[in-house]
Amino acid sequence: MSSPRIAAIEIDEKSLAPAGPDAEHERKVAIFDLIEENHFKVIGHEGGPYNVVLSLADNRLVFDIAEQDGAAVRKLMLSLTALRRVIKDYFLICDSYYDAIRSSSPSQIEAIDMGRRGLHNEGSQVLTERLADKAEVDFDTARRLFTLVCALHART
Repeated sequence: MSSPRIAAIEIDEKSLAPAGPDAEHERKVAIFDLIEENHFKVIGHEGGPYNVVLSLADNRLVFDIAEQDGAAVRKLMLSLTALRRVIKDYFLICDSYYDAIRSSSPSQIEAIDMGRRGLHNEGSQVLTERLADKAEVDFDTARRLFTLVCALHART
């Protein structure tokens, strides 16, 4: 019986950007939450659950997808062009957010966090749209994947 979901996900270590403790924590939480609950269906494939390796290659985001037994399913490659602006803006507001946590009032932190969540949602929507003809994902899955894309993209 097929299950359209990601059972395991890893980030290619060669692609992974160095991360501070806040970013590292966010990435670990995103992976944990993603594995706990997600919807990921490869268009045209009636399998799953899937093992996925995320990486960067030739300025593209790569989803290397396999069945749990290791049988290759598909390698999805997405241009990062559509995500660049939102990733850049997301990193800027995250920096502001982490600075605010240390020195700003609760209302200022809340305002920045609302903007951060809004950009995260925007990035998730762009990722969903870019994946639309390749894989079907729900919004929560796209949010967690966007967090992992940011972990990869920081180095470039």
